[in-house]
Amino acid sequence: MNLEEIKNRVLEIRKLLDRYNYEYYVLDNPSVEDQEYDRLMNELIELEKTYPMFDDVNSPSHRVGGKVLDNFEKVTHKRSMLSLANAFNEADLRDFDRKVKEALNTKEEISYMCEMKIDGLAMSLSYENGNLVYGATRGDGVVGENVTNNLRTIKSIPLHVEDIEELDIRGEVYMPKNSFVKLNKEREENHEPLFQNARNAAAGSIRNLDSSIVAKRKLNAYWYYFANAVERGFKKHSEALNYLDKLGFRTNPERHLVNGIEEVLKFIEEYSEKRDSLSYDIDGLVIKVDDMSKYDVIGYTAKTPKWAIAYKFPPEEVITKLEDIIFTVGRTGKVTPNAVLSPVKVMGSTIQRATLHNEDFVMSKDLKIGDYVYIRKAGDVIPEVVKVALNRRDGSELPFKMIDTCPYCGSTLVKVEAMHFCPNPHCSARNSEGLIHFASKDAMDIDGMGEKVVEMFFNQGYLKDIPSIYDLHEHRYEIINMDGWSDLSVNNLLSAIEKSKGNSLERLLFGLGIKEVGEKLAKTLAKRFKHMDDLMNADYETLRNVRDVGEVTALSITNFFSDPHHVNIINALKEKGLNMDYLGQDEVINASNPFNQKTIVLTGTLSLFGRKEATTLLENLGAKVTGSVSKATDIVIYGEEAGSKLSKAKDLGIQTMDEEEFKQKLIESGIDL
Repeated sequence: MNLEEIKNRVLEIRKLLDRYNYEYYVLDNPSVEDQEYDRLMNELIELEKTYPMFDDVNSPSHRVGGKVLDNFEKVTHKRSMLSLANAFNEADLRDFDRKVKEALNTKEEISYMCEMKIDGLAMSLSYENGNLVYGATRGDGVVGENVTNNLRTIKSIPLHVEDIEELDIRGEVYMPKNSFVKLNKEREENHEPLFQNARNAAAGSIRNLDSSIVAKRKLNAYWYYFANAVERGFKKHSEALNYLDKLGFRTNPERHLVNGIEEVLKFIEEYSEKRDSLSYDIDGLVIKVDDMSKYDVIGYTAKTPKWAIAYKFPPEEVITKLEDIIFTVGRTGKVTPNAVLSPVKVMGSTIQRATLHNEDFVMSKDLKIGDYVYIRKAGDVIPEVVKVALNRRDGSELPFKMIDTCPYCGSTLVKVEAMHFCPNPHCSARNSEGLIHFASKDAMDIDGMGEKVVEMFFNQGYLKDIPSIYDLHEHRYEIINMDGWSDLSVNNLLSAIEKSKGNSLERLLFGLGIKEVGEKLAKTLAKRFKHMDDLMNADYETLRNVRDVGEVTALSITNFFSDPHHVNIINALKEKGLNMDYLGQDEVINASNPFNQKTIVLTGTLSLFGRKEATTLLENLGAKVTGSVSKATDIVIYGEEAGSKLSKAKDLGIQTMDEEEFKQKLIESGIDL
């Protein structure tokens, strides 16, 4: 064969393999035997190897993966990937329907598309000239991670489509139930940690830097939204999905177009019963207005469209035995009773512990050791004891009794309202909680050093106090040999620890866990004193003259820095190279700006930036941002869906400012947006 004939043969085989993949993985109706498929695949691989000029990144031969990346590149989505507002009951759904009708100024029933809310990983696909250009995770909705190499291994995703115009497709990558069972069986045989649920397995797989590993995980995907469909002339969401079907995308056949909220409720009732019979996990259902031409009329909040809503299934409740109640001590000395449960699966996770909050909570639930109790995941995340199965009591249960001394140091507990506290500031049990706080995102922001990791290292003896964090490199070999750790993950953790040494003073102050000093006050103190030594040497009267520092706070700060134990910690951190200076902006930007020396309240949803970012901008302009409206408030800045705070401001005659005016004032004040 000459080169032209070879090129044509390569294209012919690719077209056949794409068709066979579609028949097998999308239609579930293969037209050829596996042997025929394998023969063609081997021929294609050989041709591409012999004639590399005809190789193509979107060839079916690349679906096996094999490329190993150092990291994932960032991708800015062409159109924001908005999240959905949640509905938890019938009242929420009826309220959604009412608002849609009000926005459209109609009393007629609305046509809704009802779809499965798959418990997976949101994904975006971009096609140009009929070819897959990239696939990206949702990320923060604006910027995601380029995981194209991994997505190519999912054989139901078309690498080519018969449409040369731009396509922006949204969907969900997930792990089917049977793939999840098979994966965990293999990991168990290899003595590897098991994945808790299919969603975690899918997320962990798609973010694996080795695409050959991803290919073995047998992920799949459903595509539920054609993001630029209106630009392409489509008027109905249902029509856009049908078009995606024709192009070869795998859309969910369980979707139903219904008329009115009553039919939505029937659909929810039907699939609440069917959910367990599906071959994939769902955690709810999605309801969208079908008429896309009305989307702009119905509108958007900063984060969610108002023309769609996600109905979340009620938390699953299971029954298990309350084996014991033990007590933990937090970084502030708070003593918390915790339920020790017979291990039980709840929504894919094995639950063995649940917080019982305080003595009053246990008494109100009438909990006894040995009871059988109903538990669930509050908000689908946090294990929660709901109630006792009273009919299963047999008299062998033991009554609960709150302890009166610290289980770690023996100090007599102090009760403040409903809470019990260990008053000993050097209680050993407070160390791990203090370490967790020190490493947290709002404090020193040590990526990879979350609660479970800190507790693991603390129990192993690698961590004992805050300075020991900066000695973890001495335990590198031991950590690499622990389950779940690799050379790469340990290097990333140690790099994050090293990077944290350069943080500005306010992060260190907040991380130290000084009583009464929150994140905001830590920044105020850092800006005022500039250096750790100057703050440590400040007396009570000097501190009282700092904005937002009252008598109790000033006393707490002076007590903290007069304690030799704390002084030793700070000196040890200095020796390990941590920055002790304030690195932020020393002077207020443009002191004549309209926010300087003003007390400001933010309310509603701001679309330009988050509440935290807006607060930082205002503080850099010399403002004080508070959470409640009073006569002392100077300005209330409001976004969408502002409520009682805005009303109260108007009643008190306080100046109000919408987001557009706020934006303009920021620009005039020298803030670069």
